Amino acid sequence: MTKTYAHWIDGSWRDPGNGHYPVINPATEETVGHAPEADPADVDAAVRAARAAYDGWSRTAPKERAAVLDRAADLLAEHAPDLVPLVQAETGATLRVTSSLQVPPAIDRFRRYARGALEPDTVPLAPLPLAATPLAPGGLIGAAAVRRPLGVVCCITSYNFPLTNLAGKVAPALAMGNTVVAKPAPQDPLCCLELGPLLKEAGLPDGAFNVVTGSRAAVGEALVAHPGVDMVSFTGSTAVGKKIAEAAGRSMKRTLMELGGKGAAIVLGDADERVIASAVGAVGSTFSFHSGQICTAPTRVLVHRSLYEKVIAALTHYAESLKIGDPVDNSTAVGPLISAAQRDRVEAYVSGAREQGARIVVGGERPALKPGFYAAPTLIADADPTMTVAREELFGPVVVALPFDDEDEAVRIADATPYGLYDYVFSADAGRAWALAARLRSGNVGINTAQRHPETPFGGFKESGVGRDGGSFGLHAYSELQSLVWVA
Repeated sequence: MTKTYAHWIDGSWRDPGNGHYPVINPATEETVGHAPEADPADVDAAVRAARAAYDGWSRTAPKERAAVLDRAADLLAEHAPDLVPLVQAETGATLRVTSSLQVPPAIDRFRRYARGALEPDTVPLAPLPLAATPLAPGGLIGAAAVRRPLGVVCCITSYNFPLTNLAGKVAPALAMGNTVVAKPAPQDPLCCLELGPLLKEAGLPDGAFNVVTGSRAAVGEALVAHPGVDMVSFTGSTAVGKKIAEAAGRSMKRTLMELGGKGAAIVLGDADERVIASAVGAVGSTFSFHSGQICTAPTRVLVHRSLYEKVIAALTHYAESLKIGDPVDNSTAVGPLISAAQRDRVEAYVSGAREQGARIVVGGERPALKPGFYAAPTLIADADPTMTVAREELFGPVVVALPFDDEDEAVRIADATPYGLYDYVFSADAGRAWALAARLRSGNVGINTAQRHPETPFGGFKESGVGRDGGSFGLHAYSELQSLVWVA
C-alpha cells in the first residue's frame, strides 16, 4: 500500500491545500506514493514558520548547530535501509548508484557541515592609522569582516539526486544559522519529506526546516516571489534558472544557481593507452552513471583526429557491454530515465542528429523493455559543433564525438555552447593539460579523471550558473559579509 504524505511545516505534518499527486517509479510505472500539492497558503505558512524560527536558530551557538547536524547525519545513516529503496523507487537510479551515491553523500554533507558550523566566521583586518576627516576624528582604526546568516533560504532541488542535492543546500545553510524552506523536484520529493522528522529528532527547532511540494511550477514561483524569503538556492535547468533569477532580482534576493552543463572531454593527441582508457571510462560514465542524468557528465568527447576512430571504437565497445534493465538488479548498469517525457525528449534529440547527417554509431533505438522509461546508450559521431545535439543539454545516456586538429580548434569547440560547468582534459602531459584548462570557460576541469573533490568550489561559467558552493565555499554561499569598524 502506497503512503500519502503531507507537507512538513513548523515541525509537523500539514495537510495540503490542493490534494495530492502520484509519484511514479520510472522502472515499473507504478505509484511509489502520493505527494502533497501545495497551495499559496501552504507556501506562506512554510515561509512564516522559517521566519519565526530564524531569530532563535541564528543566535544558537555554533557548537549547538554542529551537534544538531552531526546527529542528523547519524539518523540518516540509521534510516538508510529504509531511505535507499525509497530513493531508488522514486528516481529509477540503479541500486549501485542509489546505495553508494544517493544516500551516503547526504550523510557526508551533514557531517561535513557539522564541522563547518565551527569554522571561524571572522576575518580580522590589520588596524590602520587614519587622519581626522570632517566625518570623524582620526586614530588607529581596527576592522573585521564577519560572515552573518542571510535569513530564510528557499532551496529548490533537482530530480537526479534529490536527497544528496537537498543535503548539499540545507546543511551549509543551517550551519550558518539560516532557516530553510525546501521545494524538491516534483518527480521524486518523498525522500526529501522524510528528512523533516529526522531533523526534528536531531534537535532542530520547529520551523527551521520546512518542505512543501507540488507538481506545478506555481509552487516554486510562489516561494521565489515571497517577501519573507531572503535567498534562493536552485539546482536545475538553465531555462528555469533564468526565470528564477529574474523573479528574485525584483526584490534583490540573493541567488545561488547551479544550472545545466554540456561537458567536453578533450583527448589530446599525445594520449597514451593509459590516458585513453581513462578518457573512455570517464566519457562512458555518461552511459552508465544514472543514465546520463547528471549535469557534470562529459557528454561531448573531442578527440584529436589521429586518435578519433580508436576512441570511437572503444566507446562503442563500452556502450554495447552495458546491461540495460531493472535498476534493482545489481548487474544492471543502465536504468530508466526519470519520466516518459524525458525519454521522448532524448529520443527527439537523437532523431534530430540523424536527420542533420550525424552518424549514430551505437544505440539510437528504444530498448525493447516494458514497463519503464528506458533509453539506450547512444554514441553519435561526425557531428558538426553547430548541431543542436552538440550544443544543448540532453540529460540522457548520449555522447557526441567530434574530431579536432589542434588545441585552438579543441578550445573553440569546447567553448561553443552556452554552458560552462564541467570540462575534462586527457593528456599524457599533465602540465600541458593544466595549461589548456586555463583556456576553457568552465567552472570545473578534470585532468585525466572524472573524480570530484568535495572541498572544491562548485559552479559554472556562462549559463551554467551563478555562485559557488562545496566545502567551505558552501558556508560562504549561505552567508553575507558584515564589516565592523572601531577605534583601536
